[in-house]
Amino acid sequence: MADQAGASSSHLKIILEEEDDYDLIYGAESGWVEARTQCDHLASLSSDLAHIPTPNTPCNRCQHPSENWLCLCCKDVLCSRFVNKHMLEHYKQTTHCIALSYSDLSVWCFACDTYLDAQVIRQLRPVHETAYILKFGEAPPHRSEECPQIEDKQAKDMPSGS
Repeated sequence: MADQAGASSSHLKIILEEEDDYDLIYGAESGWVEARTQCDHLASLSSDLAHIPTPNTPCNRCQHPSENWLCLCCKDVLCSRFVNKHMLEHYKQTTHCIALSYSDLSVWCFACDTYLDAQVIRQLRPVHETAYILKFGEAPPHRSEECPQIEDKQAKDMPSGS
């Protein structure tokens, strides 16, 4: 009986280790987050996101040089919650909820509490591309799975027989 219990517990341990490996490979433990492709707060975006501060701009409040975010509503540059939390405070004081990270160029909506896909959401593409050019000196690579709806519409708009 003791041998059966030992064999059973080692079998369970192997299954659990396999599940841990699966999670590590496919995302649960790796920090992988699926960014949203729509947001109800896009109307709050600044009307002029073609002209933004450079990615090396320090926090407007504490002058911290890194881990800064660009408020996409008013274009203030403020530090992350991992520094002095000035962007988070800004959101709480102003309800400006959409910000772009100058660290990794991700876009976060504080109101939705989620990342937004700046390469798919039409209103975010220009600011993401501008920030990318300012940070890396070249245009961002385009994703191949980008916006199937646009490709479908373009195919429908093409005259038949071309």
